Amino acid sequence: MQTEDVVRLESVHKTYGDKRHRVEALRGVTIGLPRGSFTAVMGPSGSGKSTFLHCAAGLDRPTSGSVRLAERELTGLGETALTKLRRERVGFVFQSFNLLPALTVQQNITLPLRLAGKRADRALVADVISRVGLADRRKHLPAELSGGQQQRVAIARALVTRPAVIFADEPTGALDTRTARDVLDLLRSAVRVHGQTVVMVTHDPVAASYADRVVFLADGQLVGELRNPAPDAVAERMTHLGAWADHTPVRALGA
Repeated sequence: MQTEDVVRLESVHKTYGDKRHRVEALRGVTIGLPRGSFTAVMGPSGSGKSTFLHCAAGLDRPTSGSVRLAERELTGLGETALTKLRRERVGFVFQSFNLLPALTVQQNITLPLRLAGKRADRALVADVISRVGLADRRKHLPAELSGGQQQRVAIARALVTRPAVIFADEPTGALDTRTARDVLDLLRSAVRVHGQTVVMVTHDPVAASYADRVVFLADGQLVGELRNPAPDAVAERMTHLGAWADHTPVRALGA
């Protein structure tokens, strides 16, 4: 393993179902996700994007292969150890925000710390809330916020534990164009200014262009990547992705 990779998958396979109804969601995926990088993951529906994210984040176990996250091998960890690792080293941002409606903005943001039995550092919490532009909304409930503001709360919640990596699953899917840009700027800032690592699943070429690198999945295999991607180049690759699946896949991106 390369020590600069905060996440590393080696020959990861993930199969669902029995012999008669077998689905190979991932087929021998090998990739390194460097510390302090922003990686977008793209591919057509059914390509394995969500399975990739779930395996990389320790939310699902691969059928075979190795997953390392923050220098820990996930394969042999029990559920209690996995849960502890996710709470302390991983941040999550989802399309649906996943905020608790009865908690204020600040309470939602500090929830991961409370679940981990840790006392919130007031200065850190205040800094994170300020970074996402919600200093004047600390005591508001989610229902009193716009969709974009709710996603900002979700990003702040992901940042407050100072995670090794933030996994974002279609974080702009429910937002309008302008609000989506603001959210992507926040994720980009987390990488560029604060040295965080972000892995984002998206279907949007514009969202993907905020990343340092876009990796493409088709039929559960890695089939290519773009560095410093432009929206037009990403859209072009996605258009031809069906033809790529017939070619030999890229077996070790970031190796």
